[in-house]
Amino acid sequence: QVQLVESGGGLVQAGGSLRLSCAASGSIFSINTMGWYRQAPGKQREWVAGITRDATTLYADSVKGRFTISRDNAKNTVYLQMSSLKPEDTAVYYCYAILATTHWGQGTQVTVSS
Repeated sequence: QVQLVESGGGLVQAGGSLRLSCAASGSIFSINTMGWYRQAPGKQREWVAGITRDATTLYADSVKGRFTISRDNAKNTVYLQMSSLKPEDTAVYYCYAILATTHWGQGTQVTVSS
């Protein structure tokens, strides 16, 4: 089992920045890919970014060039640096980790005001 705890969400003005963190504990040696999804009110959950154990990164087109995902394997933590934030980035952001199944964090709210 893996436990994921997100932090770093909050309220920011458009154009601002936030950094989300996701700390993993438990059977972390089994984790390959980690990343982030988000879900805005009334919308389906949307994949945002992912990073593999060897630091290969992938991004959704909607965040490419604005968000950066990184991983500190020594701290068992994955980060999402979000810059040039837009009101449409407002959502609950969920961290995930893929082992034999996908594990999820509890989510952290990001609100971008215009």
